[in-house]
Amino acid sequence: MNLAARHVCVKDVMKSDFAYIDGKATIYEALRMMKQRKTSVLVVQRRNEDDEYGLLLVSDIARKVLARDRSPKRVNVYEVMVKPAVYVDKEMDIRYCSRLFARFSLVRALVVDGKEVLGTISPNSLVLDGLFGLVE
Repeated sequence: MNLAARHVCVKDVMKSDFAYIDGKATIYEALRMMKQRKTSVLVVQRRNEDDEYGLLLVSDIARKVLARDRSPKRVNVYEVMVKPAVYVDKEMDIRYCSRLFARFSLVRALVVDGKEVLGTISPNSLVLDGLFGLVE
């Protein structure tokens, strides 16, 4: 089967259920939200129109809070988050998105339409939902 003949966009495999958090929130508040939402990533809100979105990942919390024996109630999201968050256009082909992830060792990116966040994308979604769907 010729996979190049099929076109699957990032919007077709992204996770559209995501939550925003304020950068001033504590890591404790973020963890509570992550547990409630059953997610390992939160989108950090922009402070104003000229600002960029951030991403808060469980893996960053593990490295920057847990491994350093810091109190989650005393550390703010802005101290741990990745900012600016990498984002991809909703129409990007999953093959190009996968190459971007590999080239820059990404584990998550935002999916946007202009400046509006539509969801998040991960290598798992690209492979399990995207590639698997191509070969079925």
